[in-house]
Amino acid sequence: MNDIALNRRQALIASGLGTLSLGMPGIVMGSDKLDASGNAVASDKSCIFVLLCGGPSHVDTWDMKPDAPLDYRGPYEPIATKVPGMLLNEMHTRLATLTDHFTLINSMSHPGAISNHFDAMHNMLSGQSERRVQQGQPDEQPYLGSFIAKHKPSTRNFVSNAWLIKCVGNPVFCAPNIGIGGYLGSAFAPMFVGAEDNHPAMANFKPPEIYNSYDEKRFEERKGLLRGLESGRHDGDQKVKDWSNLREKTYDALTRSEGREAFDLSREPVKTRERYGMHPLGQNLLLARRMVESGIRFITVNGWAGQADYDKSGPPSSSWDMHGGNMGMGNAFGNGSYGMGFCLPRLDQALSGLFTDLVERDMLKNTLVVVTGEFGRTPYVLKQDPPGRQHWPQCFSAILAGAGIAGGKVYGKSNKYGEYPTQNPVRPEELAATIYTALDIPINNPQDASGISRSLTTGKPIMDLFG
Repeated sequence: MNDIALNRRQALIASGLGTLSLGMPGIVMGSDKLDASGNAVASDKSCIFVLLCGGPSHVDTWDMKPDAPLDYRGPYEPIATKVPGMLLNEMHTRLATLTDHFTLINSMSHPGAISNHFDAMHNMLSGQSERRVQQGQPDEQPYLGSFIAKHKPSTRNFVSNAWLIKCVGNPVFCAPNIGIGGYLGSAFAPMFVGAEDNHPAMANFKPPEIYNSYDEKRFEERKGLLRGLESGRHDGDQKVKDWSNLREKTYDALTRSEGREAFDLSREPVKTRERYGMHPLGQNLLLARRMVESGIRFITVNGWAGQADYDKSGPPSSSWDMHGGNMGMGNAFGNGSYGMGFCLPRLDQALSGLFTDLVERDMLKNTLVVVTGEFGRTPYVLKQDPPGRQHWPQCFSAILAGAGIAGGKVYGKSNKYGEYPTQNPVRPEELAATIYTALDIPINNPQDASGISRSLTTGKPIMDLFG
């Protein structure tokens, strides 16, 4: 072990984190930024990536086809929005009033026609169209949050990359590299927050242990221990200076209350919490906003809408996998856990709450919001009872807002049935490049891992999306 690694290890132990946190995913220390009074300054740009696991139906949500036959368009009517020509599902009553704050992409596509959750989610999160397997080894491509944690580590928090909440249940909904940092290593993997039985809509929600580990008395004792480890070294030794700098960063990050307080949603006005919705999706998005304020750079939010009171069958990883009767999921257009009648109003409430909050707090200019699934659903309704739709990677929709993204725009277009893009197709590569550009990360800056030079993405940013 080299001296710098030893310094980090000793500093963490002595400051009170203990051996439990050594090498813990998500812990990437950045350089601190303080104002003249010694207070932490606002963080640089951050991203809230809302992953609607399971793949929502684009033709029932944001790319509706009211002129298509009933077997294609489904039972819902579109409603007008603040943006001419942008039509949303009739249950998006709140979101329809906020369309001037986001861009809607209706031409997302997996060119390789990846139709299983496992690979499609991997492609979306890594920014590539196909899973790449080299020399018989699994794909080691890191995900967006890991790249961002490496290039833009948090300046005010131990954690740079977080995930709310980890998918559970059927493993097909967990992308292969979801819990690791790919070839970047575990330090750039996400820290998972919450679970099916421990989420912020619950009164007894418990944050990750790392944020509950600070004990002032024990902390002071360990500072003494660290001074003992440091004694005997020459003051002019550069390694000692590096060690001391890291120690001070560790002290400062650990003793700041903002990281721990981010998880205390009781600090929020009841009115604000209710605006997001007192359900898992709403409260996770509120928590994501608070985590951005605490300095966490990239937060993936699992788009689990919760479980309907009379239907507890839906796991918190796949609200949007609405197959209908052939998978035992009930009516895709109904009010069960896998029904749009249940999920869409919650999505509408949660997203509109987030956008409204970010605008009122003047945070949208520095907070990128991305909302998408891993693919869409078949433009035609499955002929079964009850009805549903199958996976459809050829065409789907996404929402982008903030961090320089223009509001009030529809980008791309699909054919009259929503089967495939007819204008400005957007692959995962272009989406990833646009995200990196919005967050001020040069996409031509390759990663160097084990002597191998690898680029962040082969895509080009969609500059037309920026205002």
